[in-house]
Amino acid sequence: MIETPFLHACQRIGGFVADEIDDIVGTKRGGAIIRMGADQTPTELIDLIAEESVISRLREAGICSEVISEESGRIPLTGAKGTIYLDPIDGTYNAVAGIPFYALSLAYAEDGIITEGFVKDLASGEEFYAALGGGAYRNGTPITVSGISQLEESAMSLYGRKFDPERAMQLGRKIRRWRLLGASALELCYVACGRIDGFVDLRNTLRNIDAVAGMLICSEAGGIVSGLDGTPVSFPEDVSVGRCLIATNAVIHRKVIEYLR
Repeated sequence: MIETPFLHACQRIGGFVADEIDDIVGTKRGGAIIRMGADQTPTELIDLIAEESVISRLREAGICSEVISEESGRIPLTGAKGTIYLDPIDGTYNAVAGIPFYALSLAYAEDGIITEGFVKDLASGEEFYAALGGGAYRNGTPITVSGISQLEESAMSLYGRKFDPERAMQLGRKIRRWRLLGASALELCYVACGRIDGFVDLRNTLRNIDAVAGMLICSEAGGIVSGLDGTPVSFPEDVSVGRCLIATNAVIHRKVIEYLR
């Protein structure tokens, strides 16, 4: 794994964020609603503290010219060329409830191409990273997706706040087990390292900015990420726009799409 300015900055930022939110994880105070976020969902205190911590350190690092954040939308910076897609706390509900499954997610792009992705599990400290064409890693060790080829043997996670469950029912009857974990950045990384075989995000009314880094990590580990129709997932700069996505170990991808139609 090659050390890059982005990776170095993310590892440093991740440590600061974990420390700065530590005393409000699992508290009502952490869940206090501060404002409506750019993605049209409430920004809670824990989100705001994490975002401010990240932005201040990105200013110091000077590695990008703008940040697109789930909470504040587009934030111009004065650093080098490039855009960082940020979700300061993916899995806010889990963090506020004291459920240890929430993460920091950052992805770096130039000219619209995602070239690096970083996800830090803020509860366990586990780090996932990928560079375009350079593979995917967990705590510096290469990772790959599972080799499961039968839906009947597969384990998949589902994210679907305010969705129609009928769409997932047919697939749910076929696979071995569902997991509803509540932090898509980490769930994509779990597909990448073979802990689960697929992930389905049915939030078609929400921006998938929390998934940008995890999508690269999953793809570089040998997985496939697409829309429900099998086409690539793109990220417009309007953070209130989103679409459903599917991530799998590649082997079962076409089968999953067929059952979700």
